[in-house]
Amino acid sequence: MVVAVLAACADLRYYAHVTHGESALLLKRRSVSKVIADPATDPRLAARLKLSQQARQFASDHLDLPRNRSYTYYVQLHRPYVVWNVFATPRFSVDAVPQCFPIAGCVAYRGWFDEQKARASAERLRAKGDDVYIGGVPAYSTLGWFADPILSSMMRWDDDELVSTIFHELAHQKIYLKGDTAFNESYAMFVEDEGLRQWHRARGEPVGDDHDQVMEDGFTRLVLDLRERLKKLYASGVDEEAMAAGKQREIEDFRKRYAAWRDQHWPNDHRYDAWVAQPINNATLLPFGLYDQWKPAFAALFKQAGGQWPAFYARVRALAKEPKAQRESSLRALLPATAR
Repeated sequence: MVVAVLAACADLRYYAHVTHGESALLLKRRSVSKVIADPATDPRLAARLKLSQQARQFASDHLDLPRNRSYTYYVQLHRPYVVWNVFATPRFSVDAVPQCFPIAGCVAYRGWFDEQKARASAERLRAKGDDVYIGGVPAYSTLGWFADPILSSMMRWDDDELVSTIFHELAHQKIYLKGDTAFNESYAMFVEDEGLRQWHRARGEPVGDDHDQVMEDGFTRLVLDLRERLKKLYASGVDEEAMAAGKQREIEDFRKRYAAWRDQHWPNDHRYDAWVAQPINNATLLPFGLYDQWKPAFAALFKQAGGQWPAFYARVRALAKEPKAQRESSLRALLPATAR
């Protein structure tokens, strides 16, 4: 009983922190139109904000995404990220320690508006023996509960990432399935990617080559392969000492496979070197796959819907109503044969 009470108190403190953090954002909001019109606004910022409003309008007019006040406000954060997500796994497991919330359901991380609080949370988990990873987040969605603003942390991105993130977060507002991160993120990633293609076509701009996406997909496969190898190791039944040694061996072998892959396919592109060189544990692998596991399935669903957004969303909602096992079976059937 005492443990339950302490846990409840900890949750109350966390919810108070989140409430304060979200309230602070709402209080700092300024209308984008007013920021643009303000003579004190940096012309470069004004230009980016004008682009964001064009994307916001396009999202509703052409992608059938919510038409509301989200992304019509701006907040200057004075920090690099809006939240810091803390991921945790047991020492010998690739499965996340779930974090469950009343609205979002269970997800693979807990977000903090304060970096020091995020690091303190990570230290508590690490002290329990868990593997831990902290990732900064430039933008997030309140799923339509509030009018989400454009954040200064989003201004570091190039135009494509700014525009596509607006599409991604509005997609969450359109459809969100409580407790199924892979479904939600894969769906929103598809809307983001297809929306960006349609945005460029509508503006008579080149869609661009697939260099970045092909490289990202290849790197993700390498990371997921490492996660699968670790999963098999942890299920092998060897003793803890052998498991710890095997874990480090698999991570070092991954680094070698990465170097060989990079040198063969992308010898002049070292964008992932720093990530690979950092300390790697089970928790650092968690974000991979969450955002694109089912993306090809949603692409197939969009094609089945004749490329029509209302019909596509109707099919996504129908999938969301299926029991989890049936839903995953339906998604798996939509995947290309090479991805199953």
